[in-house]
Amino acid sequence: MTQITKYEEFQTEVLDSKEIVLVDFFATWCGPCQMLTPVIESIALEFKDKVKIIKIDVDQSQDIATKYNVASIPTVILFKEGKIIDTIIGFRQKEDFINAINKA
Repeated sequence: MTQITKYEEFQTEVLDSKEIVLVDFFATWCGPCQMLTPVIESIALEFKDKVKIIKIDVDQSQDIATKYNVASIPTVILFKEGKIIDTIIGFRQKEDFINAINKA
């Protein structure tokens, strides 16, 4: 997992990537975000050759969160070849993320 703070990094790591990218928008003070962390870590291990995981702290990267209309956290956005393919808002079960990845 990679945490990014600058839009230039987002461009390189997410938008220019040819693989599926799961972007986890979170905040350190957010309880549901902390509950989601082990789920995201598990997905990162299980799909390490298929999905790139990026974490974005909305407090440190408000420009990126605003650009993608992240109004509540946690918000997970799946990208493929620079395009949004799914958005999952709130704490969800691992299966919800796996289903979204498999549909990509």
